[in-house]
Amino acid sequence: MTRVRFVERDGRVCEVTADVGDCLLNVAQAAGQPLEGTCEGQMACSTCHVIVAAADFALLSPASAEEEDMLDLATGATRTSRLACQIMLNANIDQITVAIPPESRNMQRR
Repeated sequence: MTRVRFVERDGRVCEVTADVGDCLLNVAQAAGQPLEGTCEGQMACSTCHVIVAAADFALLSPASAEEEDMLDLATGATRTSRLACQIMLNANIDQITVAIPPESRNMQRR
């Protein structure tokens, strides 16, 4: 099991548990976090952008060039930004903290 802490836009913390192998986007959506995931994990948008806590960032496998390109489109991207659809929880991660960015691009709104 992995403990996932979501720091919400208003600063509140939502903590949930997830299984090894779970995709962070699915965990976030099941926990009611406002991550859209419009492209359903196909790396064609940046609506699941999260900011990973610096202490946890090294636990993740490196972002691909395609993910880096999508992060260039994310509002408020930082050095530790990732797409939640590309983070698979593995046995090396017993806990991870991610922040929901203060702004996001909602691809479903006109």
